[in-house]
Amino acid sequence: MTHPSRYLRLILVGFLTVLLETGAQMPVHAAPPNGKEAAASGPETEHVILFVLEGFGQDSLKGGTMPVLSKLIKEGSVTWSAHGVKPALRLPTMASLVTGMPVEKHGITWNFFEFSRGYPRAPSLFDYLDLSGGRDSAIFYMDESLYQLAKPEPYTDYQLCGALRPECGSQKLVAYIQQYLQKATSGHGYGHAIPSLPHLLVVHLPEAGRAGVAHGWSSKEYREALRTVDGAMKSVLDLFKEHSLLNRTAVVVTALSGKGADPGAEVPTTDSPIVPWIVSGTGIKHGQVIRQPVSIIDTGATVMKILKLETHTEWESKAVEEIFQTAAAAPAVRPLKKR
Repeated sequence: MTHPSRYLRLILVGFLTVLLETGAQMPVHAAPPNGKEAAASGPETEHVILFVLEGFGQDSLKGGTMPVLSKLIKEGSVTWSAHGVKPALRLPTMASLVTGMPVEKHGITWNFFEFSRGYPRAPSLFDYLDLSGGRDSAIFYMDESLYQLAKPEPYTDYQLCGALRPECGSQKLVAYIQQYLQKATSGHGYGHAIPSLPHLLVVHLPEAGRAGVAHGWSSKEYREALRTVDGAMKSVLDLFKEHSLLNRTAVVVTALSGKGADPGAEVPTTDSPIVPWIVSGTGIKHGQVIRQPVSIIDTGATVMKILKLETHTEWESKAVEEIFQTAAAAPAVRPLKKR
């Protein structure tokens, strides 16, 4: 039986055939580099891990509580002043992150899962990954409100847990990811969709923010939660290392809220939210302080560019260009001859 996502790709092939027969112009990607150029440029980036934290800021690194994240920052590119969205709540912010749109465009202003509202109509990063290059995604959320974004598609797999499930925590989420990778590499697929390792893995780790809200931002519980989140990130990176993927992977880290904020509140603060935004790994500049303005909305277009896929004009998401080691070659455009 043909995999569901392949039907869409067959349709695209048919569309390209029409273009060939009508003599239309279409972009043709530049030829791959020769052996010397390939060796100089290093491995291609084929995978992205997107860690989405909560209640995290530059002060959270004090005291050595997050050595794994500190290493990613040292070896990557960072800004501590990326802009969030308003309202500064968990569900609207995550919706902006995955759709590349501000709240007023994607329309999700509430902060809880409501079945009757359905899924967002705006195309998501996951849709664009599939349409632009047949790339699959795996999403691991840790809050029930984010069910609103768990739109079933043949090129995505979701696993969600949250506060209503006592066993849910960073360690449980890592266990889900481990099971996912084992099944995805078994040759039999995972769940209803992904038959191989995903090109984009999204991991939501909100525990530090929850501890800060519940126990205070200077509490030992908050510091311990930071260590737990850092340990979970290490475990995911170790899993990618086990599967020999780490040297072909870029890691993006951002947050739905900064230290001191509660993205789960019923009423958001009126302050303009500021969050960290970090990228590290294959193809990313080392020790780069990002100077251009960055929004959490820019995450989607940046992930697309990391994977060398084209972005889409209806997005307000824009790739953060200064993080890349070398400028990506622009695709050549040439007319196709009529048959």
